[in-house]
Amino acid sequence: MLWSRGLLVLCLGLGLGLGLAKPPPEKRDRVHHGQELSDHPHDDRQGFQYDHEAFLGKEQAKTFDQLTPEESQERLGKIVDRIDRDRDGFVTQAELKDWIKHTQNRYIFENVQKNWRDYDRDGDGRIAWPEFKNATYGYYEGEEFGDLEDKQSYRKMLARDERRFKAADRDGDMVATREEFTAFLHPEEFDYMKDIVVTETIEDIDKNGDGYVQVDEYIASPRPPPPGDMYTPESGEPEPEWVQSERQQFLDFRDLDRDGRLDRAEIGHWILPQDYDHPEVEAKHLLYESDKDKDQRLTKQEILDNWNMFVGSQATNYGEDLTRKHDEL
Repeated sequence: MLWSRGLLVLCLGLGLGLGLAKPPPEKRDRVHHGQELSDHPHDDRQGFQYDHEAFLGKEQAKTFDQLTPEESQERLGKIVDRIDRDRDGFVTQAELKDWIKHTQNRYIFENVQKNWRDYDRDGDGRIAWPEFKNATYGYYEGEEFGDLEDKQSYRKMLARDERRFKAADRDGDMVATREEFTAFLHPEEFDYMKDIVVTETIEDIDKNGDGYVQVDEYIASPRPPPPGDMYTPESGEPEPEWVQSERQQFLDFRDLDRDGRLDRAEIGHWILPQDYDHPEVEAKHLLYESDKDKDQRLTKQEILDNWNMFVGSQATNYGEDLTRKHDEL
């Protein structure tokens, strides 16, 4: 589980820096699971609600039944123009997958958009590291966080943010585009940020500083009880069943080489598993069902001819959505 920037600042301000607060008694889940596209069954014989929510997003899929078929097809045509990123007149499986991932992660982009002005102080459409640093730490950083009790935790957090910012900054100019800033705020969503996610996870859990995660760092032993990442028992408290199960999971499935600890590769396998790729499978499905000439790509007409599978009479407030700039979504 990655900490949000605001929550980290709040915790540090209360003197609870990373690793200093006792983990809650309930299970902490650090695993980034593949997101389900819909709660409906994926069975076309029962209807296309799964496809509608996959293609449009769950929230956007709630209002399309207010539209007539003509309105649905008109708006679908505008969506197709946006999906066709290279403007070659065809929608490929890769473009469909990118669109589905985009709609499913819209909340991330909306969160970035909502907070963009707080960091883009000069309004140039990019966020330089000094802009973010001053907006986040400017009040405290003067005189080396002199008025704060937990100065060291703030210094560590600043260094950690700078390292993550550098990792997200693909061209190395320390000025983040919107996509790079999104990768900075939500690194678990970007393949090229996997290494930094693993590094931060090790830093959070590795208490003895050896670069590995031991079972008693992952989940504390009853006697003696050092703080564990997932669970720290109270004195004399019986170990819950889920704790026993997690301990066995560590031994049987997390520790792949059976050496009693997790290395970087094993931690990556644990927190960023290669799950079932829902957007990929749905993109293949939509392509297969709509590709009349079987050339492995879709024309706008092929999509419109199968409009009921993509949008049907379900779905969206795209009237508002389509007026936004594409890079803001």
